[in-house]
Amino acid sequence: MALDFNFTDEQKMLEDSVYKWAVSWLEPQMEHLYEVDEMPPTLFKELGNLGVNGIVFDEKYGGTALGYIETLLAYETIARVSNALSMTVGASQTLCFDNFRRNASEKQRMYVLPKSCTGEWVGCLGITEPNAGSDAMSMATKAEKKGDKYIINGSKIFITNGPVADFMTFYAKTDPAAGPKGISAFFFEFDKVKGVTREKIKKWGMRTSPTALITFEDVELPAENLIGGLNKGVAVLTSGLCTERITLSGCTLGSQRSCLELSLKYAKERVQFGKPIISYQAIQEKLANMYTGYLASKWMAYSAAAYCDTLENKVGGKGTDLDRMAAAALLFCGEMGTKIGLDAIQVFGGYGYCTEYPVTRHFLDQKLWEIGAGTSEIRRMIIARELMRDDFKSGK
Repeated sequence: MALDFNFTDEQKMLEDSVYKWAVSWLEPQMEHLYEVDEMPPTLFKELGNLGVNGIVFDEKYGGTALGYIETLLAYETIARVSNALSMTVGASQTLCFDNFRRNASEKQRMYVLPKSCTGEWVGCLGITEPNAGSDAMSMATKAEKKGDKYIINGSKIFITNGPVADFMTFYAKTDPAAGPKGISAFFFEFDKVKGVTREKIKKWGMRTSPTALITFEDVELPAENLIGGLNKGVAVLTSGLCTERITLSGCTLGSQRSCLELSLKYAKERVQFGKPIISYQAIQEKLANMYTGYLASKWMAYSAAAYCDTLENKVGGKGTDLDRMAAAALLFCGEMGTKIGLDAIQVFGGYGYCTEYPVTRHFLDQKLWEIGAGTSEIRRMIIARELMRDDFKSGK
């Protein structure tokens, strides 16, 4: 068993091309974009030209037919420059379009996925509601069948890409009396419906990644916009959570790596009391902790991605090893990311509190990964649940 994280030549080429693009095209814009809280308008078309959109999609849809290891690697590499924009890419490509791909008809896939791969369309996913966060199954958004249409009423909050998305996959109650067994999944194009309003949410971190409150008022959707089957929404929802948690671990990984690299460089250059601060044991301890934390996070995330890629059916959910591994990966990466970000700010001292230093952005973005994609508390509940299974075997 190889545990050295040696990437294939193809994977190294992917990493190199994405990093060169991120440093040359993205980095020069980041200080201004973060200040004004705007996403680069051509971001997804840029990534489409790179071949990064739709990494796991078949070539007939415009994808590259690679795996979740490559997806994780791409997200980590983007996050070395911008954690926030890496999340924006993941929210569109993995949360929205990949989950759509898993459950849509072939006709629907052929219509939607090529536009996601070229970057013509930006996607978003609607699960969370103002009163349904960790308890997602208590969602109140309703879809009432009337003839050959569904009438949608309700709202979704904290929707990444919501202000700028062209396409949305979301969940609603089609049989409210049935509880979780009465949820269905739908999709729509924003420019083809009426009654949808979007309100941008202001955040102190993850700036440049646009987030919205989306409200539905008597929105009419054709019956064919149902995906995965009537009242089968929970299966659709849970089928995508594991790949979401695994690949989005790359967002915090990229920031962890940059925090370490930036801190190491600064500590060598910053002189106090007549010598570089890296010569002081207190700073060395922080750098050592950052290094070991990043390597441990990397193992957690990439081992989960590698395991996922070995599965024929890459669906997690209750009773699966994949569910436990995905939750553990993002739990560890998210909490370690916050710690590494804090250590990096401390190494930089007062300069770490100044917005022109990239390390500040990385620190502000990291905290989200203890909240988004299921809080740390929910991830611990999932891990414990799977550890208590009668057929659980250690080793994964």
